[in-house]
Amino acid sequence: MKLYRTKKGILLENGGKFHSLEQSWDSLINRDDLYAYLSSVVPAAGSGAVAISAEQAAHWCEKEILPPAATQEVWAAGVTYSRSRDARMEESKASGGADFYDKVYVAERPELFFKSLPHRVVPHGQDVYIRRDSVWNVPEPELTLFINAKGHIRAYTIGNDMSSRSIEGENPLYLPQAKVYERSAALGPCLYIPESPIDPATTIRMEIIRAGVAVYEGSVQISRIKRSLTELASWLYREMDFPTGCFLMTGTCLVPPNDFTLQERDRVDIRIDGIGVLTNTIAYRPVQKGL
Repeated sequence: MKLYRTKKGILLENGGKFHSLEQSWDSLINRDDLYAYLSSVVPAAGSGAVAISAEQAAHWCEKEILPPAATQEVWAAGVTYSRSRDARMEESKASGGADFYDKVYVAERPELFFKSLPHRVVPHGQDVYIRRDSVWNVPEPELTLFINAKGHIRAYTIGNDMSSRSIEGENPLYLPQAKVYERSAALGPCLYIPESPIDPATTIRMEIIRAGVAVYEGSVQISRIKRSLTELASWLYREMDFPTGCFLMTGTCLVPPNDFTLQERDRVDIRIDGIGVLTNTIAYRPVQKGL
């Protein structure tokens, strides 16, 4: 089952059929019984669910789509896969910070960091930015959890955690500048609501297209993550409240080679089984007059 947040309203996809829902996005997705409720709402008389055609749904999803984060903050977990640990150690050798990544990989406490406010989150089909003051920029494809206000994982989406590796490699304390800037987070295209927790055999795939040619391809199963998804969620909510829920990116295992950096107009396609594909193009933030 999938929920799409669009300019025209909420779109529910269930069993190949589409319905529009006239409800508050935040109230709906924070239901603890979300899957059961959505399963019952379509056939229920007076539920406010209106059937629409597949053509209408496709138009909504192509032209009117919004990120699933309406009022929700986006957070991220780092160094949750061994490949990510190795990449961070490589980029930080010169600064003397390499050991920190190995230590956090084996520590009880995970690395969690703030990623984005909702107004900076990019939906499917729009541009994500790379920093002008970074010479080494990569996308990071990540299974992203939607955790409701009670701290329960109730849905999943695709995340792109844009990263400036040259900045992070200079000094681990530069992590906020490497990770948090305008349009550095993309989520979408939908919220995936399964009946039971997502299958560990679920595969994440990423392809980067440049001038019509694939310059990077990779895939990995989420079973290779070191920490459980519930563990990551519980650490985030340990001393924090999220009244309308929160999105948590869970880390990446797909890291392009060290001689690769994104270029303007590259296209990044991230696919996750059961969820769909999140596509974004690469751009620079427009130069502001007077700056």
